[in-house]
Amino acid sequence: MPAKKTPLVIGIAGGSGSGKTTVANIVLDRVGRHRIAYLPHDAYYRDLVDLPKNQRMQVNFDHPDSLESDLMAKHIQMLKNWQGVDMPVYDFTTHHRTDRTTHVNPQRVIIVEGILIFADPVLRQMFDVKIYVDTDPDIRFIRRLQRDITERARTTETVINQYLSTVRPMHLEFVEPSKRYADVIIPEGGLNEVAMDMVIARIEALLKEDHKD
Repeated sequence: MPAKKTPLVIGIAGGSGSGKTTVANIVLDRVGRHRIAYLPHDAYYRDLVDLPKNQRMQVNFDHPDSLESDLMAKHIQMLKNWQGVDMPVYDFTTHHRTDRTTHVNPQRVIIVEGILIFADPVLRQMFDVKIYVDTDPDIRFIRRLQRDITERARTTETVINQYLSTVRPMHLEFVEPSKRYADVIIPEGGLNEVAMDMVIARIEALLKEDHKD
């Protein structure tokens, strides 16, 4: 029996609200979620359960130190070795990890998504293909505002304060500079049908090639 090929690892980065998750979901839906292992960096925020709630709100969630990237790197390596992983489940309304995990089975393609994945040198070297989703700041802010109010029970005032105090400064310090490491830059994210078709065609060609072996 031939040895299994090492999975292809695709990193998708970009600023908050750029459309990274949309790009990932389009790939997952069109290629097939059962054929791809998906790891969002957001799941790996450090557990702040020991901090009082008012102090949790003061944490800079847009700094690389707020994420347990070493655990994500370990999980990526396990998936590359064809071992399943139990990914953390993070609660953004209370700012702590839940007791639950999501089991992720190894697949020929691994997609890793997050704003800071290219800013971390250990994670960055694990990606075979690095995609940066590039979207105008005003669009990104509006999307973040809508998401945090709808999905994370935030107020308009807290979203704006967080954006000005940490999101924008950390974007300029860490996220935007990491764009230089990208192999592919996709303007407009999932709305860029030409770019999405090219990315999906590459993945499907790889999977089809494997099927012939």
